Amino acid sequence: LTRLLKMILKYFPHLYLILSTFLLIGATTAVNQQWNSVKWISDGDTIVLNDGRHVRYIGINAPEIAHDNHKAEPFGYAAKKYNQSLVRTKKVRLEFDKEKHDRYGRLLAYIFLSEGTFINKKMIEKGYAYVLYFRPNVKYNGVLLKAQRDAMSAKQGMWHNWNEKEHKIYVGSKRSKRFHLKTCSYGKRIKRRNRVLFTRKWDAFWNGFAP
Repeated sequence: LTRLLKMILKYFPHLYLILSTFLLIGATTAVNQQWNSVKWISDGDTIVLNDGRHVRYIGINAPEIAHDNHKAEPFGYAAKKYNQSLVRTKKVRLEFDKEKHDRYGRLLAYIFLSEGTFINKKMIEKGYAYVLYFRPNVKYNGVLLKAQRDAMSAKQGMWHNWNEKEHKIYVGSKRSKRFHLKTCSYGKRIKRRNRVLFTRKWDAFWNGFAP
């Protein structure tokens, strides 16, 4: 078989390039994704795997549950409960982007079930999380933003009883996709060329900005 392979490559050298390419793609795919089982759900955007590693979902942010001296945010426990219903004790595929860990040492990943459900997207679709743009891990940002707009239009989850009585001025950064009150010290630091103004939080969220 080895002799036959050498003869084929001798007379058809282009097959070597094709074979090498396939092997390289396969190796890269293996590095950029893993399968593992979920042991614990920390909240709406963080899970713990059976091997003890903590995984933070890329591209989304769910409301906080109570921790330390901080009170739970609205929909915090609902988001955790929904996340549990999706992935608890299940085997999931972790897909990585350019940065694999955050500053806390957690894995950063897109999570998929075996039948293809994209968990990061699902959390946003049901209104239990919002888009959190964070370079360089922006592979699915467009997909997640569309899911958010669909959820907002359908008044899902956190968007259901949305009401902004007072229209304030918010300033966003085109670079970081974050927004602040115009009077906020962080907002004042945004360079003029990167600034974009909103009169409603709704509009900022619709355009993919996060608080």
